[in-house]
Amino acid sequence: MEGLDLPGFRFHPTEEELLDFYLKNMVFGKKLCLDIIGYLNIYHHDPWDLPGMAKNGEREWYFFVPRDRRHGNGGRPNRTTKNGFWKATGSDRKILSLSDPKRIIGLRKTLVFYQGRAPRGSKTDWVMNEYRLPDSRPLPKDIVLCKIYRKATSLKVLEQRAATEEEMKLINASSSSSPLSSLDNMSFSSQQEESVAPVCLHHVVFKTEVEEDICVGKNNTRDEKLKEIKGSSIQLPVGNDKLPELEVPKLSMDWNQDNNFWLNSPWLQSLAQNLAPYANILNF
Repeated sequence: MEGLDLPGFRFHPTEEELLDFYLKNMVFGKKLCLDIIGYLNIYHHDPWDLPGMAKNGEREWYFFVPRDRRHGNGGRPNRTTKNGFWKATGSDRKILSLSDPKRIIGLRKTLVFYQGRAPRGSKTDWVMNEYRLPDSRPLPKDIVLCKIYRKATSLKVLEQRAATEEEMKLINASSSSSPLSSLDNMSFSSQQEESVAPVCLHHVVFKTEVEEDICVGKNNTRDEKLKEIKGSSIQLPVGNDKLPELEVPKLSMDWNQDNNFWLNSPWLQSLAQNLAPYANILNF
């Protein structure tokens, strides 16, 4: 515990150190010089309460956890909490020694916490890495070492969440304002309908009525109506008297004595003188 108070002390062990030193010594009962990792049944608590129960850690918290099996030593561990459950993702991964790559020093299981009850539940960003020693030989204690942390959210995911929240706000705002706008439109349309003056249709003649009058005829026949239409453009004198005939002046046989008939032309005068002896013959 004295080392934990040293300035700049950070506890960031590797996976090989966690398995081959801390967990191995804990399982076989070897006491550590420093009590850095606490012993706690984390399944009695929700993950957001665990950081305050850890002995050290800022973003990662470590615990020695007893494996609470449902049906004896051969059953599956019970990973259910009060408000949710831990669900495994994928298969276990083998951890190899860096000094001897052929030697398996342990196994790692990754789990995610879900709020609610299995098999349904809402996924959270709390993640756990469970380290255990190989099952090749029986162990005196059924204990695992768990690392708890929150999954880092990428900037892209944060932007998508912010955009989704903005869209939801706009949808809620539009849905809340739509009833008022519809009422305003209804009142405005009603005012417009009241402001329109009534139209008098007593002196309005529709096309259908004219066609009916022409086809059927109430007082006059079709010919009479056509005459009336024509009479409106050309009016003739009314009455039985006939138009006087045009009077054309009659030419008498004494046309040679009518000075008004002849024009003062030398050719006509000479013609008249030549026809003068025959005037008596024409007037027999």
